[in-house]
This record gives sequence, structure tokens and C-alpha cells, in this order.
Amino acid sequence: MRDKVAILIGSESDMSIAIDVCKVLDENGVKFDLQTISAHRNPEELDMYLKELEQDKNEIGIIIAIAGLAAALPGVIASKTGLPVIGVPVSAKLMGLDALLSMVQMPKGVPVAVVGIDNGKNAAHLAVRILRLVNEKR
Repeated sequence: MRDKVAILIGSESDMSIAIDVCKVLDENGVKFDLQTISAHRNPEELDMYLKELEQDKNEIGIIIAIAGLAAALPGVIASKTGLPVIGVPVSAKLMGLDALLSMVQMPKGVPVAVVGIDNGKNAAHLAVRILRLVNEKR
């Protein structure tokens, strides 16, 4: 059963938002795996991690990707996996609008659900709701 959330951050500077995500998931009894992997600096590592997630034996059902600036991480992930991706834009430059627009303007066939700027808590709440829906149908 895929009832675990992968949380990916592009850099350690996004950790405070990731901690908010972890707290909400903990409060709701959802297991998670937190990784720091940059789409730009560590593309091979990201590819390997996503391949591991795609394996049937893995419990990951949803990915939360937290990124600022160009915010490529959620879109790159969504282009490489069939798992749902929730993007959290981070306010680094331009008050986070650059990251927000980067995430919501994905091409057709590369969907990323996006929450508000710096709102990791809502990403976690959305993940919990999706997992509950999936598990209720089983």
C-alpha cells in the first residue's frame, strides 16, 4: 500500500518549510521520507531516487517538492514519475512569485498541484486527504 509521502527540497535553505510538512504528516500518522536533492545540482541522484520510488515495493504514494527561485524541482519530478506531485513555492526572490509561476505553468501532461507560497502545511494536508481517499477505496 502506497501510504507514505516523499518530501524533496532543492536545498537546505528550504528545510524550515519541510519541517512544517513533517509536523502535519506526523500529526496525521503519515510516514514520510525527507531528502535534499537539487534538480540542477544533482540530476543523476534525483533520477535514481525517483526510480526507487516507482518500484512496486516502495510505499511512497505522493511527492511534495519544495523549491524557490526557478523552482524546477516539482516540474522535473512530475516529468519523470506518474506519482502525484505537490509543489510548494518558496519566497526567495520576487516574494516567491517566480517560484509560484514556475510551478503552475507546467506543460500539458506534466501536472503539479501547487499550494501557496511557503505553505508547506497545506501541501501536507492535501497529501493526507489524497491518501485517505485512496485508502478508503481499498
